[in-house]
Amino acid sequence: MNRKLAFLVAAIAAFAFTVQAADARSRHRADKRIKAVAIGVGAASTAAYFAINDWKWDGWNNGSGLTRLGAWGSVTMGCAALSPMVATAVLKRPLKYREAHILIGSCVIPIVGGWLVNEAYNAHLLWAPDEQVVERKHRRKRRAMK
Repeated sequence: MNRKLAFLVAAIAAFAFTVQAADARSRHRADKRIKAVAIGVGAASTAAYFAINDWKWDGWNNGSGLTRLGAWGSVTMGCAALSPMVATAVLKRPLKYREAHILIGSCVIPIVGGWLVNEAYNAHLLWAPDEQVVERKHRRKRRAMK
């Protein structure tokens, strides 16, 4: 029962980020090259994880000295450190905070992590010092005089 409840809560939380604001100017899309780097480094990290575990999914200690959880943690930290470096080399410019956080989120939660981070930035749950804040001007509707 607890597992079903956890999946339900996770699904509701994931769908909460899909709600769009009415202001389309503040929505940022990630660069396609950032997505390609996230996929490439993620695939390489997955291959490194299986290489550490002797290309087996099961088994807690396969002679490498690391448990499955230890291998996962070290590969995740390696991915989080390596993906911004690769993206900087691919883009040939320093990364923005949003781009680096998207890459790190893709390492921590493999398929949807980067998307969740980007949507958190779009919903202004996260903010970066290198982005300009778009001020919304409230307009009053004028009543037509009769």
